[in-house]
Amino acid sequence: MTGQMMDGAWFGQGIGMYLGMIFWVLLLVGIVVILVRAVQQTGGAQASGGSETALDILNKRYANGEIGKEEYEDKKSLVSQT
Repeated sequence: MTGQMMDGAWFGQGIGMYLGMIFWVLLLVGIVVILVRAVQQTGGAQASGGSETALDILNKRYANGEIGKEEYEDKKSLVSQT
């Protein structure tokens, strides 16, 4: 009887150990997937910076104070002609 109990105990601990390892592996994979998606979303927005129009860039430069109102108006009329 004692031998049967020991076999059952070892078998139960073995499965529990494997389930525990599987749990932690899945948790780690889930965290990595979440981080990769977050980086892709934020990086994707930055990488698509080439889709800005000339007017968008001009507006940003004016808003940042890089160019004055007169230069802004001149460049804006040139941009809208193209």
